Amino acid sequence: MYMREGVAMSSRIVILGAGTGGTMVANRLHRELGGRGAEITVIDLNDVHVYQPGLLFVPFGLARPHHLEQQRPSQLTSEVLYIERVIDHVDVDRNTVILRDGEKVPYDVLVVATGSVLSPDATEGLSDAIGMNAAHHFYTAHAADLLEAALARFDGGRLVVNIVDNLIKYPLAPVEFCFLADWYFHQRGIRDRVEITFVTPLDGASTTALASDTLGSLLMEKNIQLVPEFNTARVDGIKRRLVGLDGRVVPFDLAVVIPTHSGAAYVGRSRELGDEHNFVPTDPHSMQSLVRPNIFVIGDAANIGVWKAGSVAYFEGDALVANVLHFIHGETLDASYDGHINGFIESGFGKALLIDFNYDTEPMAGRFPGTVGFPLLKESRLNHWGRVAFEWMYWHAVLAGRHIPGIRSKMPTAGKRPELGGAPRLRPISRSTEEPKPEKVS
Repeated sequence: MYMREGVAMSSRIVILGAGTGGTMVANRLHRELGGRGAEITVIDLNDVHVYQPGLLFVPFGLARPHHLEQQRPSQLTSEVLYIERVIDHVDVDRNTVILRDGEKVPYDVLVVATGSVLSPDATEGLSDAIGMNAAHHFYTAHAADLLEAALARFDGGRLVVNIVDNLIKYPLAPVEFCFLADWYFHQRGIRDRVEITFVTPLDGASTTALASDTLGSLLMEKNIQLVPEFNTARVDGIKRRLVGLDGRVVPFDLAVVIPTHSGAAYVGRSRELGDEHNFVPTDPHSMQSLVRPNIFVIGDAANIGVWKAGSVAYFEGDALVANVLHFIHGETLDASYDGHINGFIESGFGKALLIDFNYDTEPMAGRFPGTVGFPLLKESRLNHWGRVAFEWMYWHAVLAGRHIPGIRSKMPTAGKRPELGGAPRLRPISRSTEEPKPEKVS
């Protein structure tokens, strides 16, 4: 890396992953550095970018997978080099990415943006249950298609939605699935023949107390049973039941089981880069890795104890891009990311809720993003249409690295009602460390 009058010359920036975070960061950095000696390269294993929030709607016939897909290179500015190749590992000592075919890609700054992957094999019996169509999920286009067919054949019985582990993409998506299933079976006229059960390792419906109370009340109102503090030990696809670490059993006729999520496999093959789950240890405010100072992390790939969601990557982006620039110019980094999280929660029948919080506070009631805006922690049609409209904004603003008017990285306080929320968060997001107990069933 060369410096001249405060401007980096021939800075090689390599971004691993062309999902939400990687694409957005590449476009923002190009806007800041393009034409001034910076070479930006993005590497991913395929060229299909999926709007993942839309996959939730596929099982209910409300979206089609091919409408949720775009080619990755088309989302990147033309001056960014895109390499479609499998990453073998990263040599953090030599500042080099080694691809599966042996090609080496050197870097001055590395951005890890390869998200998280599903690990069904981490739960005994889950892969087999998925293979025999006893269990499903909706986190890939193919899986969402299969679940749509399974729901169409389902004429009554016990539908169980189970979260195996807390660290998953958008932790409230399984709750949304329960709400949409309630709507779906009402539309089919068979809701009275379907028992819906939500099974979670948490002690409530969410990781935050006020949101948990709000969503728990909605579950009760919609006659959806909540089974809390259930740590799934195995999924028995033949006998159709979940078996907990404490021996409890939850029977099902059809199960939607959200598998454990882990970081990308190449992270585990890269000495010192990741933790035991292949996520990269990261400073939660600057987004600089704790591994090497020239490595930054964004989105699901980061181990920072915050929800894994597209909005998180968007808010992290401001701090990360600013700090990559600070690092290149030899300046002090900015610890500006406050853990801001924002997300819509579809509740069925054309309504949705919205939550907004950060590292330090619970979700609050009120409005977002200011005194006039979307209602927080309250069902409304406006929130539903906000979620629908976000897909357009995702493709045309978020990925392009443009700032959305009125939406800031720092959590807003205007319009919030601290008397209805805002206390310190009570449920940190972490993997269960409970030791397995002897099973009471065979």
